[in-house]
Amino acid sequence: MTAIKELKAVARPRVGKGAARAERRAGRVPAVIYGEKQEPIAISLNHIEINKIIYAGHFLTTLFEVDVDGTKHRVIPRDYQLDPVKDYPLHVDFLRVSKGATVTVEVPVHFVKQEASPALKGGGTLNVVAHTVELECPAESIPDAIEVDLSGAGYGDSFHLSGITLPKGVTWAGHGDDTLATIVAPSGLKEADADEAAKEEPKA
Repeated sequence: MTAIKELKAVARPRVGKGAARAERRAGRVPAVIYGEKQEPIAISLNHIEINKIIYAGHFLTTLFEVDVDGTKHRVIPRDYQLDPVKDYPLHVDFLRVSKGATVTVEVPVHFVKQEASPALKGGGTLNVVAHTVELECPAESIPDAIEVDLSGAGYGDSFHLSGITLPKGVTWAGHGDDTLATIVAPSGLKEADADEAAKEEPKA
């Protein structure tokens, strides 16, 4: 589960494109805190610090306690913008989260124990359909990832949402039984199976 992290920020006295550009020139990243039926707060973050946090991973599924000039805000990142050329952060949106609140998040899907799959060891291919899944979960209990165990998986096997055991209090945010991945046999094996099937067909 993702731990709550602390983040320092300062209030931004001015908003707008010009003010945001001035913040970036000063080595800071403009951001906003909103939600919980309160007025939005314009803030700015240290560029080096927030850049490291974003690229460390799990940014959008991490709870933060943002200290804005001595006042602390419990938040979760909802979105961030990167420079299209240099990939450094341009803006961050934070959503206020009260204690006990439930949030909707996207978490990665990890396919584990691939070495224990006879099909994959035999040259099969794991065809990943969903790299992430959307979950409803307590803000304090956001999973780092959802794991799919491939032990014993054979050719043609498929893996669905219904086959995954979720942590306590966590539910799927979507509807239906989506496919997460399938295992495809090597092309040579598929051709051999087709030839064998053709031989077995009764002649007219």
